[in-house]
Amino acid sequence: MLAPHLDKAFDTKDMQKVPSRNGYGEGLVEAGKRDKNIVALAADLTESTRTLPFAEAFPDRFIQVGITEQNMASVASGMAAMGKVPFIASYAMFSPGRNWEQIRTTIAYNESNVKIIGAHAGVSVGPDGATHQAIEDIALLRVVPNMVVIAPADVHEARKATLAAAKYEGPVYIRVGRSNTPVVTTAESPFEIGKAEVMYTRDESLPTPVGIVVTGTLLYNALKAAQALEAAGIGATVLHMPTIKPLDEKALLALAEGHVGIVTVEEHQRAGGLGGAVSEYLSEVAPIKIVRVGVDDQFGQSGEPDELVEHYGMGVEAIVAAAKKAV
Repeated sequence: MLAPHLDKAFDTKDMQKVPSRNGYGEGLVEAGKRDKNIVALAADLTESTRTLPFAEAFPDRFIQVGITEQNMASVASGMAAMGKVPFIASYAMFSPGRNWEQIRTTIAYNESNVKIIGAHAGVSVGPDGATHQAIEDIALLRVVPNMVVIAPADVHEARKATLAAAKYEGPVYIRVGRSNTPVVTTAESPFEIGKAEVMYTRDESLPTPVGIVVTGTLLYNALKAAQALEAAGIGATVLHMPTIKPLDEKALLALAEGHVGIVTVEEHQRAGGLGGAVSEYLSEVAPIKIVRVGVDDQFGQSGEPDELVEHYGMGVEAIVAAAKKAV
């Protein structure tokens, strides 16, 4: 059964598709109105990262650093030390991809109050191809101490994640996408850093229940897979985990204890991301069979977003097959 806080237009002809990056732009302007210490920096991708509305609303609080992502991280750390709350944005392949060492040392090591926005994440960037498709970014920042890592499901959750990050004291990474993706949640749906939400509750009359743990914009695919599994006589629960670090360990443990297998779903390499985090935790406290859905140790390529998601084994049918394998 779908959770009550999902969009009522889910899976209807009225269902919207909007880039999750738009939510960052909306949230940043809203946060800027609430707090005059919020500033924004961009690395020559102001419109693409949706930083432009903030730059137009608060021109004296926007800094265009040009194509110097390493410098952007260091400047932001210095501004944070002076009491500002910097948001830095670029394509995820360049930030945190290109400036990882500066993020590690000048931001995370110093626990600087900097918010890192990685736009155009995942293979669904589409025609831009492998050089611009960040499918390693969760792994890069999940391993860094003091860092919070968030992958919003849609435009609404990206907005709420931005507002939550603005209030959070410390480094935060938010990955957002370029392509139009289903709007699954609503403006009123709950969001809290470090908190997972059950988005689909299994039919308890069905045998061999499987738990699906998903992060980011593949939530829609996970929900469709749960419906397909239920139709095939397999109970499925979908746990949406927008915060990969810190994990909601309580929710994850409860899922493991009530199901016979777990499937993790993410638009990222299978290694080092959500699947790695879930496997590491459950192997210590509640060993259970886990099947990871994600990119299998490959680079991306040019193509249409939906085609690439299917090609790399992250579509609905692939999730259903993984669930059957898990049980």
